[in-house]
Amino acid sequence: MFTQHYKWDSYFVELFDACVDEYDEGNKDFPTWFTEEDQDFLDSIGCSQRELFDFVEDNVTSDGTNPTATTALLITAVRRDYFQVVQKGVPSSTTVPASSLPAKTAELAGHVWLPRIIAKARAKLKGQLDEDTMYGCGGDRAFLAKQNIHPADFLRAVWAAGDDDQKIITFLHSRP
Repeated sequence: MFTQHYKWDSYFVELFDACVDEYDEGNKDFPTWFTEEDQDFLDSIGCSQRELFDFVEDNVTSDGTNPTATTALLITAVRRDYFQVVQKGVPSSTTVPASSLPAKTAELAGHVWLPRIIAKARAKLKGQLDEDTMYGCGGDRAFLAKQNIHPADFLRAVWAAGDDDQKIITFLHSRP
């Protein structure tokens, strides 16, 4: 059981960096990257091995620019908070398959991709994304960059909005 919660952020960044090294060395068999202690840690923050792998893979293939370890940490912090506060540390038993997400071309309030990223953000918060779907993927990053919203900030806005899409639209339109 992971007990170093005061330093969880440091552990996350160190683990992220170690995983980047593994990937850089050609090891893409991500389940081999993690010790039992690492897995206990990931379980304690509501993060799967695959989620961390997706952040690492995108980081390495973008030459370390997108997402950075800091961005991955901030997104994971929102998920961790939701996991510990709302879910009381109990993982969801439901998975949202990619096939049930809105199309990449779907629009809401004139914003292409918005219905999809809202659905992905809600599933991310609850730990329900299937292993082949990433919150913060290239499409999400392009949408959020265009809106000038950090992925973690959007995730928090979706959490605050609950099931009310209008609150998310208001959040988008109130941004400078």
